[in-house]
Amino acid sequence: MKKALLSVSDKTGITEFAAQLIEQGFEIFSTGGTKKTLVDHNIAVKSVSELTQFPEIMDGRVKTLHPNIHGGILANRDIPEHLEALSEHGIELIDLVAVNLYPFEETVAKPDVTEADAIENIDIGGPTMLRASAKNFKHVLTVVDPADYTRIIDNLKSGQVDEAFRKELMIKTFSHTAKYDAAIVEFFSGESTSLRYGENPQQKAKFVKTSDAPNTIAGAKQLHGKELSYNNIKDADATLQLVKKFSEPAAVAVKHMNPCGVGIGATIEEAFSNAYAADSQSIFGGIVALNREVDKATASALSEIFLEVIIAPGYSDEALELLTKKKNIRLLEIQMDAEAETEEFVSVSGGYLVQDKDTAVLTRDDMTVVTEAQPTEEQWQAMELGWTVVKSVKSNAIVLANPKQTVGIGAGQMNRVGAAKIAIERAIEMNDNVILASDGFFPMSDTVETAAAAGIKCIIQPGGSIKDQDSIDAANKLGIAMVTTGMRHFKH
Repeated sequence: MKKALLSVSDKTGITEFAAQLIEQGFEIFSTGGTKKTLVDHNIAVKSVSELTQFPEIMDGRVKTLHPNIHGGILANRDIPEHLEALSEHGIELIDLVAVNLYPFEETVAKPDVTEADAIENIDIGGPTMLRASAKNFKHVLTVVDPADYTRIIDNLKSGQVDEAFRKELMIKTFSHTAKYDAAIVEFFSGESTSLRYGENPQQKAKFVKTSDAPNTIAGAKQLHGKELSYNNIKDADATLQLVKKFSEPAAVAVKHMNPCGVGIGATIEEAFSNAYAADSQSIFGGIVALNREVDKATASALSEIFLEVIIAPGYSDEALELLTKKKNIRLLEIQMDAEAETEEFVSVSGGYLVQDKDTAVLTRDDMTVVTEAQPTEEQWQAMELGWTVVKSVKSNAIVLANPKQTVGIGAGQMNRVGAAKIAIERAIEMNDNVILASDGFFPMSDTVETAAAAGIKCIIQPGGSIKDQDSIDAANKLGIAMVTTGMRHFKH
């Protein structure tokens, strides 16, 4: 008779699953709380102790760690010597293992959790049985997710329990135990910090740190202010990533993951003045990053605005004296050198995406003037600034810039003309030195025509559309200089 071992913390669906396994010819064995649940529902179940011939001890800490369990799970049924060893020692085969683990993550998420509570919720026997059965997936079904119960029963009924299905369950099992172990490491190493809430008050959140390098948000030294929120951390990282792209003194203001003002200058005070002037309205309540030490003059300007976070590689004593008078502002000290991490991760339902960071840098020599009109030196300088910024703006993105600052930014629109219109409407000035930078190519001439109507004389865009010539012809007709880069910068 086939044997199934059931030992679950999450009892969802377990009684129905056990009853259906019995209908499919399985004999059920179980432990502690799971056995009680099955008995209470009149499910025929035997104690694991009947397999081990040994009682549960140490308040249940030791119950399945026994050769009679792991021999029955791990035996390779294609190897006669394995079966002979089972017979010699009176060990019976186990054909299905259904285990879900002690609720460690739920336990440590509680604000008043103690280390003792966390330790008692580290499952030992469960992961051991799961790993053993998953290793022997060709012969043992491994069940870790209650959502799979119905499908497993259906496949047993139809005879569709093939090796591909078994391997699918095996992969899911190892993914589950890996996540479980990672949660334990995070808690005890202090790499996971609970936050007050996530993007909104109804969402729980934590900050899981994979590095404490001093040039990262995770490794930042907080010199002043209340704790960082989920949104602060995301916005601060976006601000940091952009300001690091400049070698000259630069200041970046970000609001809701998009730059709202970027300025450069001969000094950090001048750079911030230019960033502030770029959009003195949106900067309110935003985050500012500077790539030089904050001096007294810059601190004085910063202190006149309500800001959530300021990031800089350092602060003079006078700057700190001024800024720390504001009780809640967070002051972060972060080194401005490039980070070692070359990949970025985004979670999606059922997994995550991994890609290389968009770190490519272009020079003028890499770009092509495709129109009869040629950019002036001032326009080239403005294009270099605008092209640096546009890769940090949500797509569709349009950045208007002069040689010292952004002039207007249109972010996250469903079409490029809409983004251009927003940037133009927000523009602080419009003259021959203001350029338009686009993160993607122009499939039609409409954005060129919109730019020309606003008085823009120079455009930088990736090119690469099969209709490039239409945009080039429009630029030539309207007297606009156009530069293509051969590289796009979508940011979804």
